[in-house]
Amino acid sequence: MAVTPIVPPGAPGIPARWTSSAKSGVGAALSPSSRVWFTLSHGILNEIYYPGVDSACTRDLGLIVTGPNGYFSEEKRDAAHGIEPFEEGVPAYRLINTADDGAYRIEKRILADPARPTLLQEITFTPLKGAPGDYRVHALLAPHLVNAGMGNTAWVGDHEGEPVLFASGCGTCLALASSLPWRNGSAGYVGVSDGWQQLRNTGRLDPAFQRAEDGNVALTGEIGFSANYAKAVLALGFGATPKEAARNAFASLRQGFAAAAMSYAEQWREWQAGLLRLDRHDASGVNSYRISTAVLATHRSSLMPGAAVASLSIPWGFDKGDDDLGGYHLVWPRDLVETAGGFLAAGDAASALQTLDYLCSIQQPDGHWPQNAWLDGTAYWPGIQMDECAFPLLLADALRRQGHLPRAMLSGFLPMIERAAAYVVRNGPVTGEDRWEEDSGYSPFTLAVEIAALLAAADMLEACGKQDAASYLRETADGWNDQVERWTYVTGTASCEAAGVAGYYVRIAPPDSAEAGSPKDGYVPIKNRPPGDADRPAQEIVSPDVLALVRFGLRAADDPRIIDTVKVIDAQLRRQLPQGPLWYRYTGDGYGEHEDGAPFDGTGQGRPWPLLAGERAHYELAAGRKDKATSLLAAMEGSAGPGGLLPEQVWDGADLPERELLHGKPSGSAMPLVWAHSEHIKLLRSLRDGAVFDMPPQGVERYIDKKTVSPFRTWRFNNKIRSMPAGKTMRLELLAKATVHWSVDNWAAVHDSATSENAFGIHLADLPVAGLPEGSTLIFTFFWPGSGDWENVDFSVIIGEQDRL
Repeated sequence: MAVTPIVPPGAPGIPARWTSSAKSGVGAALSPSSRVWFTLSHGILNEIYYPGVDSACTRDLGLIVTGPNGYFSEEKRDAAHGIEPFEEGVPAYRLINTADDGAYRIEKRILADPARPTLLQEITFTPLKGAPGDYRVHALLAPHLVNAGMGNTAWVGDHEGEPVLFASGCGTCLALASSLPWRNGSAGYVGVSDGWQQLRNTGRLDPAFQRAEDGNVALTGEIGFSANYAKAVLALGFGATPKEAARNAFASLRQGFAAAAMSYAEQWREWQAGLLRLDRHDASGVNSYRISTAVLATHRSSLMPGAAVASLSIPWGFDKGDDDLGGYHLVWPRDLVETAGGFLAAGDAASALQTLDYLCSIQQPDGHWPQNAWLDGTAYWPGIQMDECAFPLLLADALRRQGHLPRAMLSGFLPMIERAAAYVVRNGPVTGEDRWEEDSGYSPFTLAVEIAALLAAADMLEACGKQDAASYLRETADGWNDQVERWTYVTGTASCEAAGVAGYYVRIAPPDSAEAGSPKDGYVPIKNRPPGDADRPAQEIVSPDVLALVRFGLRAADDPRIIDTVKVIDAQLRRQLPQGPLWYRYTGDGYGEHEDGAPFDGTGQGRPWPLLAGERAHYELAAGRKDKATSLLAAMEGSAGPGGLLPEQVWDGADLPERELLHGKPSGSAMPLVWAHSEHIKLLRSLRDGAVFDMPPQGVERYIDKKTVSPFRTWRFNNKIRSMPAGKTMRLELLAKATVHWSVDNWAAVHDSATSENAFGIHLADLPVAGLPEGSTLIFTFFWPGSGDWENVDFSVIIGEQDRL
């Protein structure tokens, strides 16, 4: 008997939410024809991405089992979950979900079809109690097309006479088909009339609910299992139209799961076979190296070769809705260069070169890179992070030094190199945001990347015959390197006394201001803290970030200032956990769950990062302590979740099983974090080589071996020094042509020095004050010939006084 369709009640549904970020598996086919990426957690599919790795199209896809006497069981909530890969290094998965009440077992095999944009899921349903006929198994799909849960439309339809569950939104469509035809299907609004609500409340689907438009919708279909047919394949196809999506789904079903699995695995085997053998197995036999390499490759874009997102997850996604469009499935230039470094460490220089090509394509006209971006380079957040503007230079030089970027190829990247170097020297050393995307100022990490990148760029420009530009970059690097301690090193503080040290480097010093005698004297607004609990003195905040001074070759691992800082870091930020020690990002960090385990909501409490154990391990290796580095590798790997994926953070509080937070295990932030897996690969390579794999050699030679000191002290409008050591030349750096009007005797005698423009658009004037005695005062102002105006402000610099602003 035909049923008259009716509009399901409850439009547009409850507010849309994403799902758990604690993934147990991620996968994709190594084929440009596929264009599907998938994630797993809690025994089911989570976000599935199409047509790009930055475009999430589903919230989740799982099963609901119903039976006699109102029996209702949802596999993601009411079952124990097991996961294992098809084979080592192949991110296709076998899931085993066993009902908590012992009623059934569901086995799944999941992968992306290499031949077309279809996600395949082979499902075997086995009753453990009763007979097959006692149960009905339903697939529940929550579309989120594209990166949005609202504004979707779902309907029950057909393709060439076969029943199909369809959804559309933002110009993209999906079609869910089954090898055992759907017995019935339903569309509804989430939280009111969706299939979960229908089955929970009535035990059956309402066939009248055929279409739910423009809302937070869900599709549900009963799989045609029977005593004779216990296995089914679900095919989720994607396309620009419903017909295209259905055509892809049914083409995959006709081809069969076995053929797709064979092709999928073979492509992955071939790629893994081309990598260096850095394999490392844990006690259970899991090869952590091949997990990390697969994670890196899975997060690459097939539409934009060389691009990769930071994570196929949305931190605390279960608590976030459509206002968080990007999650971590965005391109961060810093994370991307770290990912390329992981590929390079694993022996895949081709992927690293593709990343350099991609970075070249999204570089902005003025030379910087966006804080983060969609695959096409469109900026997402508006910040400027100077380390992200410098990191691509280090990648280019690493490829050059390893023989993958010979002179003929290097010249093709010369415009990118020149623009990036120009941006760094024109806008550094102060950063608009540190690497944690929070505070502006002088960051030891950012300074280390900037200085190392300028030295690397100098070598590349010199190789291309641009000696004058190379010399200026080295002079700038020398000047900044000379002042790292002036900007970021403190002595005589309460933390010094508590740790028994002479001094230490701070996490970040605020930008220059007239109110502070030194940047270290100011306050740092700690983000993610409640109102009224944000501003802290810069000298009270430390961070493992300072280890970048060693990692990038600017300071020796046994430098007493580094050693003292490590003592302070360990006293304040080291946390012993069952897997070993991990570290917090910085003193007072608020990016993490609240004390009671509630998800981060703009405020919270920072948790330990496994990534930082990898960075500390590299420091220990640089210091000659390979055994400590190896033990920290184990701590890092011991932080992985089910499936071997490394999280951004781990939970350091007491067990809160009701929130799925267990001591020493992944928290609710991003998992996997590709940056952490890249660090893992680089650490394996470094341990094999007995040296830090990605340490640039220029700083080591220049500052540790030769102890190069700058003859200049530089003044610029974003770094208005107020004193300088005796014996140095004063270099003025301006962004426009000027005449410098100056005096060293309070205007009794006056000098005029015209600026000259260099290759980077910076106008320089070197004032010969190196011979002045201590206590002299240099006074100067500017005439701007372009506008015919005077600056009308006199600036002064005291010679020989202890360095201050």
